[in-house]
This record gives sequence, structure tokens and C-alpha cells, in this order.
Amino acid sequence: MTAPRFTTVTSRVVPLPAADVDTDQIIPARYLKVTDKAGLGTALFADWRLRPDFPVGKPEHAGAEILLCGHNFGCGSSREHAPWALVAGGFRALVSTSFADIFKGNALKNGLVPVVVDPATHAALFAARAADPAFAITIDLEARTLSAPGIAPVEFPVDGFARRCLLDGVDELGYLLGHLPAIEAYERRT
Repeated sequence: MTAPRFTTVTSRVVPLPAADVDTDQIIPARYLKVTDKAGLGTALFADWRLRPDFPVGKPEHAGAEILLCGHNFGCGSSREHAPWALVAGGFRALVSTSFADIFKGNALKNGLVPVVVDPATHAALFAARAADPAFAITIDLEARTLSAPGIAPVEFPVDGFARRCLLDGVDELGYLLGHLPAIEAYERRT
């Protein structure tokens, strides 16, 4: 099965400095009745979008594919709908100092790359974005680096299997099906 391919993304960023953003804030529970990803972009941060100063969904951020998040993004319950909504909202990558483990795994399985940076780099990214609304970040999954104008490039950790799947544009099942001839040959031998 195919999945969104991710190699390198360069994009303006949407700043969301709030810490401890949990999955119920990313997508409120009332939107969890669906088993299809279609339409979840409008549910992304549905309650927070009511605030006039909330950055996600603002016209000036249209087309931005990177969300610059506060510390401990994606905490709370393990709902897979949260990364579904972020992807449906146009995001391809998230940058923070930390992500909840289950959220991080769900994000990677859905084509959304969670990039962990050190606190100093994180602060520098927010400062650069505050100084320039057109500030852009480049995330290179092949090299596992984040770079931006005026910011020293940094390496970020990413699960090797998830990285391979994203680079190849396959999900877990697609990865296995890519080895189908070898699997069938093995089965014939046993």
C-alpha cells in the first residue's frame, strides 16, 4: 500500500508555542466518530480556532506545512485521529522539544514527521519566526536534518523503519508487500 512520500520539505511555519497540547485539543472527542480521514482538517483545533489570535487556519498561514509546537506536543490519549487531522490540515512535519511517544508513532505511520530539537534551537526557531513571518524551515528526512536561515543545522532522531517507509512512500503493509516475492519463495521452500 502506498503512503505519502516524504524526502525533503521546505515550508513557512505556523507557530504554536503552547506546551502540553494534548490530543483532545488537537481534535476534540466529538469528531472521533469517524473511521475515515476525510474532512478531519476542519476539525483540527476546532475549539481553539474560535480564538481570534489562534494561528492555525489563519489565511496568512495557508500552505504552510510545518507546525512549530511547544514542548510535549501530542500528550494525552492515544487517538490516531490527531495526526489524521494534522495531515488533513496540510501539515507534513512538526517541530518541538518533545512529543508523546504514542502520538509520535501514530504521526510517523500517517506521513507526519515529528522533529525533536534541543531547547536552544527551539527557542531560536520561535525567535526567527517572530522576526520574520515568511521564515521557512527545511526538513530533510534522508539526512535527518533540520535547517533554516540563521540557524545552525541540527540532526534529529527518527525511527529507522518509519523513516524507510516514509522515504519509499509505503505504509507497513506496503513494505511487506514489497518483499512478497521473497516471502513466497520462502513459503515454497518450507
